Amino acid sequence: MRMKIGIDAMGGDFAPLNVVKGAIDAYNCLQQNTKLVLFGDEESIIKICNENNFAANNFEIINTTEVIGMDDHPAKAFSQKSNSSITVGFEYLAKKQIDGIASAGSTGAMMVGAVYTVKFIEGIMRPCISSNAPLLNGGTAVIADVGLNVDCKPDNLLQYALLGSIYAKEILGYENPRIGLVNVGEEAEKGSLLTKAAYELMEADGRFNFIGNVEGHELFTGEKADVIICDGFTGNIILKQAESNYRLAKKLNIQNDFFDRFNYELYGGTPVLGANAPIIIGHGASTPLAIKNMILQAESVIRVNLIDKIKKSLSIKKNG
Repeated sequence: MRMKIGIDAMGGDFAPLNVVKGAIDAYNCLQQNTKLVLFGDEESIIKICNENNFAANNFEIINTTEVIGMDDHPAKAFSQKSNSSITVGFEYLAKKQIDGIASAGSTGAMMVGAVYTVKFIEGIMRPCISSNAPLLNGGTAVIADVGLNVDCKPDNLLQYALLGSIYAKEILGYENPRIGLVNVGEEAEKGSLLTKAAYELMEADGRFNFIGNVEGHELFTGEKADVIICDGFTGNIILKQAESNYRLAKKLNIQNDFFDRFNYELYGGTPVLGANAPIIIGHGASTPLAIKNMILQAESVIRVNLIDKIKKSLSIKKNG
């Protein structure tokens, strides 16, 4: 399978240096038929390649002259900065000149790009961003949503459960992932109006392995759930707390393999689940290691045809 992955070389707090160095590191890890297409300032990209004794012609470089910053208004910047790395990258994606795009830049601009160009998968009301998290049993959990939609309806959480289940199967290798709904108690009648209504929908759906509610102390044990579903407000708090576990362990000089796995650099980025093309979003402060793993994540998502598998699952009727 021949593949082209678009990389926003100007996205992130330390772009283009960290992005190009990460792309260089990823180059030898990618399958032979995978090509990286870097969107950004060509002169800077070539200079960084030369400084790292890497042949720039190993990449396809698309020169762009503008950058969408973290402080820019996403919708205005996407339309007004027509020669930005993100805007041009999405033009290539919409025309199928690349198979997916990855960026550690503005999440808002990436979502605007998705809405304006490739759209969402038919039937998806709102896409979500998932995040991988380590489990004490050695596995990896999927948490969704982790910040894209802070206000959700029960139907949104139902779709996140389906999307998370497919991702856990295809990317993490779970045969029948256990789906848990974050709540303040394990009983079905516990929680807010949102979680109680979402519980009923998930229990009745039949397209995934719903195991019920999970509480905060159960999220990272692996004893109950492999996929953790919540609204983006709750998910973002969980994610930031999980990331702080790694930083606290380092400050306290705690050497522990489990806490080391909370390092976001190991996961790199996460796909926008529900978008109609592979879109991978990385951490704004990404290091070269994080960029490398973001690119490898993009390759995995494209190679397993995750988008097509989501479409197929959505076409299956409930309990059918």
